Amino acid sequence: MELAGICSVCGKEIYCRDGFLDGVIDQKSGLLCYACTDLEIWENKKEIK
Repeated sequence: MELAGICSVCGKEIYCRDGFLDGVIDQKSGLLCYACTDLEIWENKKEIK
């Protein structure tokens, strides 16, 4: 397990486990944990409506 970076929204540490990132790289927001990714998707859906 290797530290890949910090979530740009909440500051949580994001790790790379066995070659897989425990988060998402977003072009707009940078590195995000899964919880913040879900929150961002939810917020974007609310803006579209």
